[in-house]
Amino acid sequence: MGEEPIAFGDYVLIVLDERRKWLVRVKEGETLHTHKGSVDLGSLIGLPYGCVVKSNKGEEFFIVRPTLADFAVKAKRATQIIYPKDLGFILMNLAVGRGSRVVEAGTGSGVLTGVLASWVMPEGRVYSYEIREEFLKVAKKNLERMGVAEYVELKNKDIAEGIDEGDVDAVVLDVATPWLIVGHAYRALKAGRVMASFSPTIEQVQRTVLEMEKAGFVDVRTYECLLREVIVKEGRTRPESFMVGHTGYMTFGRKVIRSS
Repeated sequence: MGEEPIAFGDYVLIVLDERRKWLVRVKEGETLHTHKGSVDLGSLIGLPYGCVVKSNKGEEFFIVRPTLADFAVKAKRATQIIYPKDLGFILMNLAVGRGSRVVEAGTGSGVLTGVLASWVMPEGRVYSYEIREEFLKVAKKNLERMGVAEYVELKNKDIAEGIDEGDVDAVVLDVATPWLIVGHAYRALKAGRVMASFSPTIEQVQRTVLEMEKAGFVDVRTYECLLREVIVKEGRTRPESFMVGHTGYMTFGRKVIRSS
């Protein structure tokens, strides 16, 4: 059985080639304009995902369902986003899933927020702290585009002042001074659960790790992910010349409770 056809209001990814792609919402009367011609978005309603359509110049475009990575890369940006290569690694090291409750700070553009929400929905919830109200407005729009806004509670609050939630399944930090939050994260977490911190500099990591070890986290580990695409062409396959190098360090630790 094939999947449901494209419906009014759906987000689709329109692909010309491996480099030129557009994430758009399907609406009557809307048109995507490109250097290879225009595509009537209303005409996509009722067509199956994976179909091929032609622009008014006769150029072929492929219509596919967007992935989380597509939403992340194409998100409206209030701040620098966490890249898909890091998002996936963070997610796989949290021990969360459907029904989990996750605390996150800061929200920024909401990309990590949306990925977390997609993983814990529909029973779970993400509580996302952000001190900049203008960032929350951008994040809300991105979460709506991703279809996960109802599973997120956005909080205009400095998490350094404390975490309102308790017995949560994970705490994920993308803030400038994560070491100031470690104690709050430890108290908010269930025993055995994971705190994660994303930081661009090693000095931030060093201070955070020291605080985590003092607070009672164990199995504290820090990673950096480097990802390079391979260009596959017959007779001339090679690694991509340019790549996104260092983006940040990811630190993880598990909460334990030692008997006194």
